[in-house]
Amino acid sequence: MGRDGEAELSEMAAIRASVHDPMMIAIARAMLENDLPTAEPLLRQRLKQDPFDVAAIRLMAELAARIGRYRDSETLLRRALELAPAFAAARANLATVLYKQHRFAEAVGELDAVLAAGEVDAGKLNLKAAALGRIGGYDEAMRIYAELTRTFPDHAKLWMSYGHILKTVGDQAEAIAAYRRALEIEPGLGEVWWSLANLKTVQFGDADVEAMEAALESAEGLSDENRLHLHFALGKAFEDRVEPARSFVHYAEGNQLRSMEIKHDPDAIAAQVDHVIETLTPAFVSEHMGQGDPSPDPIFVLGLPRAGSTLIEQILSSHSQVEGTMELPDIPQMAMREAREAGGKRQDWIDALAGMEPGRLAELGAEFLDRTRIQRKTDKPFYIDKLPNNWAYLGFIALILPNANIIDARRHPLDCCFSNFKQHFAKGQGFSYDLSHIGRYYADYVRAMAHYERVMPGRVHRVVHERLLDDPEGEVRSLLAYLGLPFEEACLQFHTNTRAVRTASSEQVRRPINRDGVGQWRAYEAWLGPLKDALGDLPEAYAER
Repeated sequence: MGRDGEAELSEMAAIRASVHDPMMIAIARAMLENDLPTAEPLLRQRLKQDPFDVAAIRLMAELAARIGRYRDSETLLRRALELAPAFAAARANLATVLYKQHRFAEAVGELDAVLAAGEVDAGKLNLKAAALGRIGGYDEAMRIYAELTRTFPDHAKLWMSYGHILKTVGDQAEAIAAYRRALEIEPGLGEVWWSLANLKTVQFGDADVEAMEAALESAEGLSDENRLHLHFALGKAFEDRVEPARSFVHYAEGNQLRSMEIKHDPDAIAAQVDHVIETLTPAFVSEHMGQGDPSPDPIFVLGLPRAGSTLIEQILSSHSQVEGTMELPDIPQMAMREAREAGGKRQDWIDALAGMEPGRLAELGAEFLDRTRIQRKTDKPFYIDKLPNNWAYLGFIALILPNANIIDARRHPLDCCFSNFKQHFAKGQGFSYDLSHIGRYYADYVRAMAHYERVMPGRVHRVVHERLLDDPEGEVRSLLAYLGLPFEEACLQFHTNTRAVRTASSEQVRRPINRDGVGQWRAYEAWLGPLKDALGDLPEAYAER
């Protein structure tokens, strides 16, 4: 009837009324206690009785999100909003689900709608700031965090998040101050201690070490998440004090806690590399090469984490024709989606690639360009995706974007692998919490890259980290020649570049080139037997394989 205002009022009245329904109360109680086996059948019964119960649809979406079924959750939330467009709680939930799918720009759009409707609270503002930080909206994110910390001056995690953004934009002094303020409020917040350690420039004093040890000893109420962060931070503290035995104990404890949680399977990585070698033969690559999107815009920098990829990105982004972005999640997401839609497991993108119809490769290349467009803030012709894990999808990249440039960042395996072991990653590096697993992962990566060099000779340009340290100008000139770009002196002055950097190397690439990270594994050699065994002869042969 066109009476939208009255319709919205009626919809919201119905939603409010549902909270008094006995079945909905039982469902809410089960959800509050995270008793999903009880909640799910009750929700199904409720929606069978009334498929238009928007409150029940929203709760079913929340249940799906809790078990990681974000696409299902999104579908349910969009149905709820179709029925009740003014249901701000459902829209806020949708923003959260989009964020968890790495669809940050869409999440910001939904949050803007919620906030414009007057539904303003700290949680929504915090989520918006986090999403803005993932799409380069640092100025607005900092403004939001500054406002939130003024409103909630005793909220430790807000100060921590504020510190993360300040670190990203290079304001190290203010970042440290924000982290220190968080610790004043909550001394046992392990992630903040690790955030300070992860700056790589903070030297912990005796009082800091005592505070961290005291937090570990007060076991009551200390979560495993806080515990493992404290272990990693203490590992760094004792490393700086040149006490490798005490340092290694803490690194090992932190890694053990995360390894038990993640349960990485190194055999799955080896099997995937085997499958790449079996499927992506010279004949297959020759048949499919050139069918993707012809754009030359993306530059992929890949390899292992802690191999020097951030340094390469910082050097290239100092060039007048290249824009640095961040570690973009799009290639793995697209590859895994294609695998699922082809009826395979998420790792089976190789079979999906082999079965694609003509024209699909070009569609996927165009999709990547479209998905990543929001990360481009300048009109420079080239931009960088430096997600290290993209080595595992190199064949996918090469076929959907045949003119994209690909750079392999390679570092001495003992330095690289041990650096991974002592680095706690927020997510995505499940191999890094066990020395044997790290060594096997490095070996499988080298195996895969050797195969791609055989089937696509010259397609990938390798930058060996130690050679870059020894001869910066020669290596930079070679890299730019591969990219077809003229040499620019600014590339050697990369440390003066004020761009935002999100990775663990953010502070290191703001210094002139140095050899501080070379040979750090040697102090820990007594404990690196499992890593050495897994690597075999790679410490001698890594640069040429």
